[in-house]
Amino acid sequence: MAEDHYQLIVIGGGAAGFFGAITAAEQGCEKILILEKSKEVLTKVRISGGGRCNVTHDCLDPRELVKSYPRGNRSLHGPFSRFNAADTIAWFKGRGVELKTEADGRMFPTSNSSETIVTCLTESARKLGVKVRPRCRASSLDNEEDGYRIQLADGSSLFTEKVLLATGGLRGSEGQKTVAEAGHEFSVPVPSLFTFHIKDARLEDLQGVSVPQASVTAGKQTMNGPVLITHWGLSGPAILKLSAWSARVFAECEYHFPLTVNWTNDLKRHEVEALLAEERKHHSTRSIAKRSLIEGITSRFWHRICETSGISATQTWANLTKQQTQELVTQLTAAVFQVTGKSTNKDEFVTCGGVHLKDLNLKTMESKAHSGLFFAGEVLDIDGITGGFNFQAAWTTGHLAGMAIATG
Repeated sequence: MAEDHYQLIVIGGGAAGFFGAITAAEQGCEKILILEKSKEVLTKVRISGGGRCNVTHDCLDPRELVKSYPRGNRSLHGPFSRFNAADTIAWFKGRGVELKTEADGRMFPTSNSSETIVTCLTESARKLGVKVRPRCRASSLDNEEDGYRIQLADGSSLFTEKVLLATGGLRGSEGQKTVAEAGHEFSVPVPSLFTFHIKDARLEDLQGVSVPQASVTAGKQTMNGPVLITHWGLSGPAILKLSAWSARVFAECEYHFPLTVNWTNDLKRHEVEALLAEERKHHSTRSIAKRSLIEGITSRFWHRICETSGISATQTWANLTKQQTQELVTQLTAAVFQVTGKSTNKDEFVTCGGVHLKDLNLKTMESKAHSGLFFAGEVLDIDGITGGFNFQAAWTTGHLAGMAIATG
């Protein structure tokens, strides 16, 4: 085989690209090259989970697993039946990497270091003879007889029998150009998994305060989970989940919308009213602002909620007026905030949008229109909520593509 002739070229040195290349090599594909435009490979793997790498999620039933994907959930039943979280755990264990499960279901290497995962992938690729070329940008992709010609930014070109496009999210024009040249349509990408900008006196000087179980609603979508007050507004798992499920809706309104927060999670107005009445009956002389009545709401935050409701620091339950009661109940169960923008960690950026799944054979991740052209990872119109789900989609689609490339 000629020097510039490969059986497989993977465009993109991220999680899906490496997993696809390794799988193909393990199944007998011999001459494989990974092209990565950046100076380093597996960048997202390195920084994910605060540098610990949230490898997957402890959700072993494919029927339940698909529920964590705002885009792609219906289409993922088949792929996850072929390679799911249990397979991911076994794959890494078979290569000496043990994973641990945290209380919320997220799974990390027991080393608590993403370098464990990076080393596992890069060493596995090296031992199998997979070549990696960083700082190498693919400028165009052309379909030729018996394969594809990839033009590189330095003016040279490479020929490959098969191509795996694993370029990551299509937020840049370069990735979109490559997909378009490959003859595929895609949903216009918009951000997913972002926090909310809110400038509101009720949140001032409370950064770092967290409520472990709250309910957040925007439009017809409601999500539950921890909510964190930040310098710029609100964050936390509940906010991130809401941003994922409503990614397109929020993009259309340019990230300006009302957000309703129930800080009690799932208590109704009448339930909180009954709670307040009970406190007034048994502790009438106690200061209202002194002690939080809601589990998970800190005394500091409770004091601010009381202040917002017009209740002074020394006012007792016996002196609580009807108007103050109603306002306190509203601030606890239906506090409305105006969102005026978003913040996204650019290194962990996740996009909603990508190559249409209907145009692929989801058993193999191969293009229905172009033989020998495969897709994996975030380049697809698949994205999950926070918690290891996006990496699981990368492992699954990379594995399926790699298997089909080697055996097809």
